[in-house]
Amino acid sequence: MCGSHIDSVPTGGKYDGVVGVVVALEVLRAAPEAPLELVVFAEEEGTTFNLGMIGSRTWAGTLGLAELHELRNRQGEDYLFAGAPHGVAAERIQAERLEPGAYRGLIETHVEQGPALWKAGKPAAIVTAIAGRRQYLCTLTGEANHAGATRMADRRDAVAGAARVVYALETLGRELDQQEGQSVITVGRLDVEPNAVNVIPGRALFTIDMRARKDEVLDHGNALVRRLLSEIAEERELQLLLECTESILPVPLDPAVCTRLRNAASRLGMDLSDTASGALHDTAILAPLLPAAMLFVASRNGISHNPAEYSRIEDIACAARIVAEAVCS
Repeated sequence: MCGSHIDSVPTGGKYDGVVGVVVALEVLRAAPEAPLELVVFAEEEGTTFNLGMIGSRTWAGTLGLAELHELRNRQGEDYLFAGAPHGVAAERIQAERLEPGAYRGLIETHVEQGPALWKAGKPAAIVTAIAGRRQYLCTLTGEANHAGATRMADRRDAVAGAARVVYALETLGRELDQQEGQSVITVGRLDVEPNAVNVIPGRALFTIDMRARKDEVLDHGNALVRRLLSEIAEERELQLLLECTESILPVPLDPAVCTRLRNAASRLGMDLSDTASGALHDTAILAPLLPAAMLFVASRNGISHNPAEYSRIEDIACAARIVAEAVCS
């Protein structure tokens, strides 16, 4: 099995995910007899329903119909309702679950979303592990009040509190990265209420995304994040609601599939290095169920989730040749 996702983030690029689908399509076009099945995953990014890898989770059976009914987009529609015009149907989900024994393995090709390969002048690399992730939804509640008539000392400004949190989390992320390596923390979404020019914000809702290659680092970071937010909320007299919306362990990828890719590249005259993925992918969901590995393709300057995202066609073609060689040999 080979493929990736084709959904994107707001203002995203055109290579993230799509490269992996194009590679599988090209292998099948060039070698239609190849023992290969193309897979395209839905809702990998997680920006629509605040949960990533929904397609692969549902296919793997780790998300059930009850959970899909609970997921809501910004219009208040659940996953099954919003997906119905696009082919989502409860009866098909039940009948078409993944059968791991039907496949020898999974290979996902993806743009690196980091600068290492581009800086090194390398077209591709073998991904041997995927970092884990904790995601949170945080709400700070203060008191909405008149922006002109309320003295600074009398304010319970939710956005001012959120600003303190965002800066503190960035500092914490840098400290964890220096201590542990390959650890990151991001506040990617911020909603304000009532969001009016002359009203002190009464509520701030924001997301936190924390990633690391070791689960013990995620556990340590979780404790630090919770303590940090509690201290800031108490100091600024704000109510705090912190919900962990996702927890995914770091995932080692299958050594045999990695070796198969490495040997295929070698037969094509290429010496590929090993790397780990800081970003999550559908492969992380399926790897516990069947042998899986990934190929990274170089990304110009490491830019991704941005219209400036770019990968060279010749590097994508290189990845397609490696996959074809690995599958057909």
